[in-house]
Amino acid sequence: MLSSRYNGGMLTDLILGTAGHIDHGKTSLIGALTGILTDRLPEEKKRGITIELGYAHLELPPFRLGIVDVPGHEKFVRQMLAGATGMDLAMLVVAGDDSIKQQTREHLDILRMLNLPSGVIALTKCDLVEEDWLELVEDEIRTLVQGTFLENARIIRTSAKTKEGLDELKQALIEAAEVAATSNRAQRLQAPFRMAIDRVFTIEGHGTVVTGSVNSGSLNVGDQIEIQPGDHNVRVRGLQNHDSSTEEVHRGQRAAINVAGIHHNDIERGHELCANGHLVPSRMMTVSLNVLSNEHRPVKDRQRVRFHVGTAELFGNVRILGQDEILPGESGYAQIYLNEPAVAIWNQPFVVRRQSPVETVGGGRILHPNACRLRKPTELDLEMVRQMGSDETIKRASAACYLSDEPDLKSEALSRTAGIVESEQAFEQLKGQGELIEIRLSVSRTALVHKQRFEQIADRVVKRLGKMHDAEPLRFSHLRRTVEAAFAYLEQPELLAVVISELAARKTITIKNDAIGLVGRGPKLSKGEQAILGELISLVKSQGFTPDTAADLQKSARKNKDSVPQLLSLAAENGDLIKVDKDYYFHVDVINDAKEKIAAAVQSAGGQSVSDIRKLLDVSRKYAVPICEYLDSIEFTRREGDTRVLC
Repeated sequence: MLSSRYNGGMLTDLILGTAGHIDHGKTSLIGALTGILTDRLPEEKKRGITIELGYAHLELPPFRLGIVDVPGHEKFVRQMLAGATGMDLAMLVVAGDDSIKQQTREHLDILRMLNLPSGVIALTKCDLVEEDWLELVEDEIRTLVQGTFLENARIIRTSAKTKEGLDELKQALIEAAEVAATSNRAQRLQAPFRMAIDRVFTIEGHGTVVTGSVNSGSLNVGDQIEIQPGDHNVRVRGLQNHDSSTEEVHRGQRAAINVAGIHHNDIERGHELCANGHLVPSRMMTVSLNVLSNEHRPVKDRQRVRFHVGTAELFGNVRILGQDEILPGESGYAQIYLNEPAVAIWNQPFVVRRQSPVETVGGGRILHPNACRLRKPTELDLEMVRQMGSDETIKRASAACYLSDEPDLKSEALSRTAGIVESEQAFEQLKGQGELIEIRLSVSRTALVHKQRFEQIADRVVKRLGKMHDAEPLRFSHLRRTVEAAFAYLEQPELLAVVISELAARKTITIKNDAIGLVGRGPKLSKGEQAILGELISLVKSQGFTPDTAADLQKSARKNKDSVPQLLSLAAENGDLIKVDKDYYFHVDVINDAKEKIAAAVQSAGGQSVSDIRKLLDVSRKYAVPICEYLDSIEFTRREGDTRVLC
C-alpha cells in the first residue's frame, strides 16, 4: 500500500542519493535525467568531477525526487557522507567501461550502514563497450551487492550521451520509490521538524541561508526554531524548495532556509535546524556498532575514530561495552566519547572511519543520543543497552530513562531518546509501574529518576564507604565531602544528597555533622589502643583551654605513636574531643564551658573582642583565635568588625 500523500493525487517527496566511483558518470546521468547540471563550482567544471554536493530534482508521478549528487573521489568521502543524510533510496552508479572500483565498494558499505530500504543500479557509459563486457560487469555487480539492500535491485544499462535506458531507469526509480514510501523512514511527517545542514552561505539583502534534506516534520515561514549544537534561536524569513519560493517545506524535500537572528559565520556543516527543544547536544552516545566484514583489523576499545552522524564529522574514542574488541563482520555495543557535542536521535544511522589511514571501518545505529557514561558497565547496564533495541516500546522507554544523562526525566524526551511517538502514555505507564520515582531535591523542586539508577547510586555509596572503612579501620565515619567527590560525575549533585538521606533512613549509614559512615563499621581497638585513647581524652580535658598540639600529643605518647592521629580523629568522631583547627583538639566539656562564659559576657557587656575573650578564658592569642574562629564556623558567634556577638 502506498503512502497517503500520493493516494490523493499529491506528489510524495523523497530524497534520492547517488553513489559510485569518481568519473563513473553520476553527474552526467543526473543531467540527462533532469536537465540540471549539478556541478556548480568553477573547479568542478574545469576538472570534470564533483567536489562538493550537488542537487537536482526529478518528478516521476506519483513521486518527486530531490536528488543529491555526491563526489566519488576518495578525498571527498566526508562530503559523500554529509550528502547521504536523509536519503530515502539510492542509485549506485557503475561505469560500464570501468566496472567496480574502490569507491564503489566504500560507497556501498556506507549505504549499507544507512539501512536504506531500496535502490537501483545504473550501469553508465554502455555505448562505449561491447555486450560481452557489459555482461561480465553485471556479474561483478551482482556478486558485490549480494547480501545488501541492492541484492535484488534492477541493473539498468544507460548512456547519458545516447539517452539509452533513461526511460527504463525512471521506471525502476518509481518502483524503488514505492518501497521507500512505505518504510518507516517516509512516515516522519508528523514528527518534530529537523534538518541537518549541509551548506551555509549569505545572500546580500537576505542574510544567512542554510540548505539540507528535511529529515522529519514540516516548517513554515515565520516559525521560530533552533540551531543545534549551540542553542541558537532563529526565525524563518523565507523558504525555497528546488529554487522556487514556498511557504512550507516538509520531510523528504530539499530546502533552502533563510534564517534571521544569526550570522552565517556561526553556522557550519554538521549543525542542525530543529523544532525548539527537540534535539539536545551530547558528547556521549551509546551505539550498536557493526564492523565491516572486509576489514582486516578489529575495532578495539579506546580506538580513536572519525564519527559521522547527520552531516557532522567529529573525532571521538570508542569505548566498547562488555568486551575488548569487535571483530570484522561482527557487532557489539559501545559508547562514543566525542571531542565536540553533536545531536542525534534514537535509531539514527552513523558511520565510523579510521583516523589514519582514513577509511570506513563500520557503522551502526544510535541507541541513546544523550547517554550517561558507563565507566565499568554492570550486567544491568548492559541489559538496559540491549533493551534499547527492543521492539517493545515500554522496555525501550524504561531503558532510555535508565541510560539518560539528563538530570530530570521528561516524557517529551522519549521521542528523541527512544523513538516513541506516544511518549506521555509510556511515561505514565513507567510511573505507574514504579520504575520512575519522584524525589524531592529541595522545598520547591522535585525530579523523576529511574528506580534502578537510584538504587545503583545507593549501592555505589555503600561500596565507596566500605572501601574507605577498609583503608582506615580506626574511623567510625568519613568526611562527607570526600565521599561526594567520588560522585562528581553525577549531572544532579542534589540526587546524591537524596540517596544519602534515604540510606540513613534505611539505617544503612549514619550521618553525624559533616561525616558519614556505615552502620556496624568502625574501629576494633586493641586493649592497648583503648588505653591510649582514654589517656589522650583525659590528658586533653585536663589541659583545659591550653591543650598541647596534635603533634605534641603524638610525641608524648608512651607507645603506639603512629596510631595517635587516628585515635584523636576517632575521639572527635565520637564527640569526646572537638577539632578546632589543624593543630588543636579541645575536650567537649571545655568548649561548652567556653560557650557559657562567652555567652554570659556578650549578654552582660555586649560584643567581645579577641582580646576580651583571651582575658575571659585566661589564655594567649594562639588559643583564643582558633577558639573564636571555631565558634564562628559553627554559627555560635559571628564577627562584627573587631568584636563577636551571638548568632
